[in-house]
Order: sequence, then C-alpha cells, then structure tokens
Amino acid sequence: MPFTIDSARNIFPNTLSADAVPATIARFTQLSAEDQLALIWFAYLEMGKTITIAAPGAANMQFAEGTMNEIKQMGFREQSQVMCDLANRADTPVCRTYGSWSANIKLGFWYQLGKWMEEGIVAPIPEGYQLSANAAAVLQAIRNLESGQQITVLRNSVVDMGFDPNKLGNAARVAEPVVVPQELSKRTQVTIEGIDNATVLNYMNNMNANDFDELIKLFTPDGALQPPFQKPIVGKDAVYRFFREDCQNLKLIPERGVVEPAEDGYTQIKVTGKVQTPWFGAAVGMNMAWRFLLNPEGQIFFVAIDLLASPKELLNLVR
Repeated sequence: MPFTIDSARNIFPNTLSADAVPATIARFTQLSAEDQLALIWFAYLEMGKTITIAAPGAANMQFAEGTMNEIKQMGFREQSQVMCDLANRADTPVCRTYGSWSANIKLGFWYQLGKWMEEGIVAPIPEGYQLSANAAAVLQAIRNLESGQQITVLRNSVVDMGFDPNKLGNAARVAEPVVVPQELSKRTQVTIEGIDNATVLNYMNNMNANDFDELIKLFTPDGALQPPFQKPIVGKDAVYRFFREDCQNLKLIPERGVVEPAEDGYTQIKVTGKVQTPWFGAAVGMNMAWRFLLNPEGQIFFVAIDLLASPKELLNLVR
C-alpha cells in the first residue's frame, strides 16, 4: 500500500493553515482559571458587537437543562467556583457531566451562562476587574485574528474545559439529536471550479444535506478525517460519530480546486472555499481547504480540513 495515514497528511504540503489559532489557544490554556473566565466574558461582549451569535435550539440544550438549573440556584460564590472548576478541568460531578457533552451542547452552555451573567442571574465579572498583562495580551491576539479564526479560538477554549472525556471510561457520550437529512427535492448541488470528481462533489452535497449515512459510504473502511488542528480520526465508525456530533447544519461553500495523480492509482484533490456554521450563520465564512486522497476505486482514504491563514490562501492551489 503506497500511503499510510501519516504519509497522507503530507499531501499539498504548501497549504498554509492558520497557525495563530493553536498558538493563541495554547497561550489561553496557560492563563489562570480566573483570567480564562474573564477573557471569555470580555471576548463574548466584544464579539457580540460585530458577530451575531445564534441562540441554541431547544434540542441542543435539553441535555444541559439539569446542570444549568443547578447552577442557576447557586449563590454567586458557588457559581464562580463551578466555572473555575471547569477552567481547571477538575474532577467534580459538574465537570464530569460537562466532559460527556458534545461540542454544540458545551457552546450552548456557555452562551446561556453569558446571557445570565448579563441579566445578573449568574455571578458576573467583578466591576472594575482588570485582566492580567498575559490575559490582556491574549485578548489582543484574539482581536487581531479574522472573525472565523476568532470563533475557532473561543470555541476550542470552552470545548476543552471540564473533566477530560478520555478519562470517563465507558460513560455515555451526550449529543443533541441528529437532524433529519434534507429531502432530495430541496437539495442544491455545489459546483467547484476545476473539479468534476463525483466523490468530492458528493462529499460536499451530502454534508450540506446532513446526510451522514450517505456521506460515510464515500470512505474506505480504514479511512480517516483530520479536523482543523486535531489528530486524524481513523475508521468509519469514528468518522461517522464525528459527523453526527460536530457537523450538523454546516454549510460548505467550495469555490475552486485542483486534481493531481498520486502513486499507485491514487488521486489527490485540494479544494478551497468557505464554511458557515449554525452558531454564526452567514455573517461569518471561515476560509477552509479540504485535502482529499482517494484510492484507485475513488473512495476517500484521507481528508484533511484546514482553517486557512488568510483569504489569499483560497487561491493557493499549488502543491
């Protein structure tokens, strides 16, 4: 076999991803719990002026309702401790519950906390609170990012809080209900300049239709998907779970691409375009690249999804 997952990760090596995002997240995680929480709050207020954050649907939040009500009944000191525990990734009942949630439920949890802080229901940041010099520098680094990169930093920062889900053993994962795939008659078909490959087009179309059952059929049994700034997710079952938990209601807007032959009948294809998420809608288009490696039968052996460094990278289709 000419390719392994590790070697497949190196296709189109000149793709410039937004390395400032993981660097900023790393700086964020080194802050104290208090500074992390304050920075999230300040960023939430600031982003609200330029980016409209969509309220989570009832289906997303039903699994967090018990924990949210528990926090709502606490005094301010206890509420602050719970949030610090989450930032410190402590081993507490709330942190364990939080660790079992999907990313969308975690985002909805922090959205609701932010609203309650505004309303005075949850302990606010103390009046006159000053960020430390390090936290202020991280906030400025977030300001300097593009909007799509900003929301990736803030998303990953809160998603990684709580008790480590890898330490939960056989505890059940909690995710919002899977959306019913869009009816065939209502689906629109993407077009990609320079690309007529059926597998790539079907990947985009099925993702946009929330048709994950058809989408996963495009992969080889040992195929892999690498989300932005993460390790590859290997095997159909794991990739399918990722689609169902993290990819609902995405809107992929591919624009252009390039096809190149690879060893032993494999084909590598790079597509650039934008992605809109249900949390930020059409207001924020994240500049993305998809790097596909297809086997001789046209199935996906590997696909990497990259958040690009800048809009000009949308035009960078060279190897």
